[in-house]
Amino acid sequence: MSWAPGAGLPIVESTTPPVLTLNGPVTRPRVPGLVDDARALMEATGAAVVVCDVAGIGPPGLTAVDLLARLQLAARRAGGHIRLRAPDPALRALLDLAGLRFEVEGEVEEGEPALRVEVEVEPGEAAV
Repeated sequence: MSWAPGAGLPIVESTTPPVLTLNGPVTRPRVPGLVDDARALMEATGAAVVVCDVAGIGPPGLTAVDLLARLQLAARRAGGHIRLRAPDPALRALLDLAGLRFEVEGEVEEGEPALRVEVEVEPGEAAV
């Protein structure tokens, strides 16, 4: 199998994922409608990732956790996932307590070292 590189830079499609803004307070009757909105947004845009802006979701509670879990489930069923934007530290703690892990905008991905981290290779050797 052979491949001849083309002239110039490769074509890279830069797309911005669609954003679903969640305004609070979140109540149980609103959850199915918001899940339907996220599903429709993924279908309309063809995006694999939907960014959920949770800055205005209000005080974190079990209804917010339920909503985010259902949004993630709907996105996974559609072949994608959700990413949180601006989550409150209390909401993140509640999600961790429930055992739910979400990708958060602006964070280093799991398994990747943070920038400017010095690692000692062997005990006694200087950090690189």
